[in-house]
Amino acid sequence: MRRFIGAVFSIFLPGYPRTLVYMLQATEYQVAPFLRWYWRTQNYQMVMKRRSLEMTGPARMLLAAVRVGITVQVIAGLVLIYFGVYRGFAGGEAFGIAVILAYPVLWAHLLVVPLLLGRELISKPAERKLIAESKALFMNHPGIKIAVAGSYGKTTMKELLLTVLSHGLSVAATPANKNVSISHAYFARKLTGTEDVVILEYGEGAPGDIARFAVITQPTHAVITGLAPAHLDQYKTFDVAAQDIFSLAAFVPADKFYVNADSPHIESYAPPECVQFTTHGALGWRVSALKTDVHGTSFVLSRGKDKLQLHSALVGKHQAGFLAFAAALAHELGLSAEQIRSGLAATKPFEHRMQPYQMGGAWIIDDTYNGNLEGIRAGTQLLADLSAKRKIYVTPGLVDQGVESERVHTEMGGLIAAARPDLVVLMRNSASDAICAGLQAAGYAGKLQIESVPLDFYTNLKHFVAAGDLVVMQNDWTDNYA
Repeated sequence: MRRFIGAVFSIFLPGYPRTLVYMLQATEYQVAPFLRWYWRTQNYQMVMKRRSLEMTGPARMLLAAVRVGITVQVIAGLVLIYFGVYRGFAGGEAFGIAVILAYPVLWAHLLVVPLLLGRELISKPAERKLIAESKALFMNHPGIKIAVAGSYGKTTMKELLLTVLSHGLSVAATPANKNVSISHAYFARKLTGTEDVVILEYGEGAPGDIARFAVITQPTHAVITGLAPAHLDQYKTFDVAAQDIFSLAAFVPADKFYVNADSPHIESYAPPECVQFTTHGALGWRVSALKTDVHGTSFVLSRGKDKLQLHSALVGKHQAGFLAFAAALAHELGLSAEQIRSGLAATKPFEHRMQPYQMGGAWIIDDTYNGNLEGIRAGTQLLADLSAKRKIYVTPGLVDQGVESERVHTEMGGLIAAARPDLVVLMRNSASDAICAGLQAAGYAGKLQIESVPLDFYTNLKHFVAAGDLVVMQNDWTDNYA
């Protein structure tokens, strides 16, 4: 009963407008995900567990509008009650009370009206025009156009190619994780037409996305970084997602279609004539003397009498395949040995993607950008490979796993157990029970800690670690996921 009362009254507390705007911001101002989250929420005081509202310009305007609107509505309700009680306005009291009680739900929905109208009447028509213009720009661009697609590793591969190839060629690449048609369109407008290489990240989200991107951007080369269960809320099954990713093969020549064969399940989808690369080598070059630590990864890349001693600040042996491919492709495109060496040396971890940093004498490996099962495999292997006084593994689990969620998280528990951390820290959510089951089935004998308020844990991490610790933190779980 106390929980029910708390849930009901949470919509009338002063922090409710802030919570509404936070929910909209956390769902990237998408109406359907926001409304689904809103209607399944039981207590609005418990929404902001992982993050808090970022006071951006749009957030400030929306928050001010909601607060003003609620204030006006409450005042109107009080006026109606006054006229009903003291001025004989029939039904005024009941109508006024209804107006006041209705404001939480009413403003949750009024909040999305300008977004819907703006999207349908302004944004969509403008986006369609920009995308159509970008198709002509890409078609007429004389440079090599490399599409990068896959369930994981897309941004890493894109940034590697950009960094390495830029040491001998003029290269442009889509920024950050801007990887959908409208992002490609804005990117196209900034191209000069003089670039030797253009690199485009493809962010699959629903069936048909990859083919649609390819039709617009006209790639000459393509790289598939790997397959893993992801975005299964839209694709429904792994097979549908994999087929969508590999639809890219129809748009580029087979000898320019490169596939990361280290990724499981690749053989079932990759065309037999494609060019494969692995941690053992790429494009005829062989990897040897592979070493990794918190300071980076080094290896020898050799082909016949040619030999390159290479080093990158990227962490983890699993990076060797991507690094070898970037170096080998650079050689194919005419870069010298010295340019390749300096290009690889310039690569560094990307924010929240196997990014190492120190905190109070402990090493933290921050791999919290989204996540997938293959990322878990790489992160737990890294934890096993590196030495430390105390090894700690931290995760909330994986989002967007759809019908595969229980299986994936049980397997994830087994991978964590195999790395033998001294302590596993999980965040309490819909995935934690399956991870625990996987840990138990694999015979994990270390300590297990489950956090109910993730924001408190991450905020106070510096008080949790000690000198000599190694902490691998994987994946993110935003508050809009149960």
